[in-house]
Amino acid sequence: MDRTDDNYYFVAGVRLEKNKKYSASDDVLFPDDAYVELINGTFYELFSKANAPKTRHQKISMELSYRIRDYIGKNGGGCEIYPAPFDVWINKDDYTVVMPDISVICDPDKINDEGCVGAPDWIIEIVSSSNPENDYFRKLNLYLNAGVKEYWIVDPVKNQISVYNLSETGAVPTYYRFDDKVKAGIYDDLYIDFSDI
Repeated sequence: MDRTDDNYYFVAGVRLEKNKKYSASDDVLFPDDAYVELINGTFYELFSKANAPKTRHQKISMELSYRIRDYIGKNGGGCEIYPAPFDVWINKDDYTVVMPDISVICDPDKINDEGCVGAPDWIIEIVSSSNPENDYFRKLNLYLNAGVKEYWIVDPVKNQISVYNLSETGAVPTYYRFDDKVKAGIYDDLYIDFSDI
């Protein structure tokens, strides 16, 4: 949220009512170059053209997507990987639509032309310096409650990867550094070496 007063809040320059529960159809209120998410009826700005993800963010996203896709392809896996922008109706309703940096979905029935309806098996978020609380708090709780099996928070500023195996340990993370090999929980033998990312 950009600014607030008693009755309104601003997202991507648009004034919104604090006490109104917005739905996915209300995204028409925003300019085309604004990327927003909707969580429990409240909009949050991911980025606009002016503050789009930087080179490091995009490189990490591309490398992780490629390595996961390569692993799935070589192992005949049925999961699919979708990088942002890709909409996820995580609670299967019109009041929460998020756009994870990377979504891995193993149930093809959840995928349609609009995005994913239901919780992906694995979500990776790459922390943006403009809104780190979004990934560390708001989305962690959302993903935990929605049934996401695995959630990675990749933080280039802290040089840290926080791995949550939500189906096993809940909100208790395992921490890694950018010189570690990190094991994917949903696969038995997928390790991602962050030292060359």
